[in-house]
Amino acid sequence: MPSPSGQVGLVSLLARYPVKSMRGERLARAEVEPRGFAGDRQWAVYTADGGIGSGKSSRRFRRVDGLLGFRATLAGSAGLAPLIEPPGGQRFRADDPAADDLLSAMLDQPLRLGREGGIRHHDDSGLHLVTTAGARALAELLGDAVDVARFRANLVLDVPGTGFVEDGWTGRELRLGDDVVIRLGAGMKRCVMVDMAQGPLGRDGRLLKVLAQERELLLGLKAEVVRGGTVRLGDPAVLS
Repeated sequence: MPSPSGQVGLVSLLARYPVKSMRGERLARAEVEPRGFAGDRQWAVYTADGGIGSGKSSRRFRRVDGLLGFRATLAGSAGLAPLIEPPGGQRFRADDPAADDLLSAMLDQPLRLGREGGIRHHDDSGLHLVTTAGARALAELLGDAVDVARFRANLVLDVPGTGFVEDGWTGRELRLGDDVVIRLGAGMKRCVMVDMAQGPLGRDGRLLKVLAQERELLLGLKAEVVRGGTVRLGDPAVLS
């Protein structure tokens, strides 16, 4: 059932992932551009055949195991090359002349780091969001708590209650704070990455199975930018 218009929640988490398929950083505020969050997935790891390193394989993507063990940050500036932190190793910048050799040695295959060119790094949409109500509903299906960080959303909305309320928002616009307006798309189809170990989050082989059985693999929504600007933690999210 579609949700009524009005405030549906508050922005409770903002995240960007400067290098696709690596762990990213949480933000107090994010600059929103037509492409999505400034600096989000602007860089990626490329394989020898030109594929984009990911947790899965497809026409564009190539599965590169171990990427989620790395963390990438922009140190507050989307204009700089990401700083990459390997598991237990020395940090280096993505534009360091030695970066490709370092990464290739660590992951035992020829790899290079590169900025987005003609082929976009985002899987399906420039932004995506999940809600705390949806996370609680999934936790009930799972019989255990769920950390929303597993879903690598740019936006998490703190929404009261329990239920996949965002299912009723598809096709509508959501205003975030004073500036930003996004258009909400179809549900986000999940892949093996939700089960993979992600830094402090260990591997969990149950999530994808439950989502397949109960939700046709869907959790959260795709979204595209209608009007950019600045979004901040605590901003109201208003559905129209």
